[in-house]
Amino acid sequence: MLVTIDTATEADLKRLTEIYNYYILHSHATFDIDQYSIQKRQIWFQTFAAQGPYQLIVARQADKVLGYASSTQLRPKPAYQTSVETTIYVDPLHLGQGIGYKLYHTLIYTLEQEKTVHRAFAGIALPNENSATLHQRLGFNLIGIFCEVGYKFGRYWDVAWYDRDVSSPTLNPLD
Repeated sequence: MLVTIDTATEADLKRLTEIYNYYILHSHATFDIDQYSIQKRQIWFQTFAAQGPYQLIVARQADKVLGYASSTQLRPKPAYQTSVETTIYVDPLHLGQGIGYKLYHTLIYTLEQEKTVHRAFAGIALPNENSATLHQRLGFNLIGIFCEVGYKFGRYWDVAWYDRDVSSPTLNPLD
């Protein structure tokens, strides 16, 4: 069945929250510890715009959201306004099907068209070879590792930081 990518809507919020809560409970991919309610996730959802540097896109199959990718403010200080942090989460039942690549490619392509963004950054809790491979495949470069920066599931985790220049378009739109 066809997977489409489009801008998230408020009707997607329940499914976006379910996907993220899975990773909170079962993965070190996020350092959140407590699950989100839909009401609390609404605050996060409202930070995105249909246009501009802060994007939230979803992968759909029919009416079901299979994953999402986003770009958010890197840091709140004004000098960081041309940089974004990107993230991606795919329903674990749909990993390995190319959905993550399609989502992330679309997000990066969109950021390349956005004239106000210069660099995209991504933090990957290690180990996570699949995420590192995805980022490298889309032109991200490893810039450093924060050692034992997160504590979850009774242990410390390192985070690898990647960046990518998005000020000059290099990607073609996906068909």
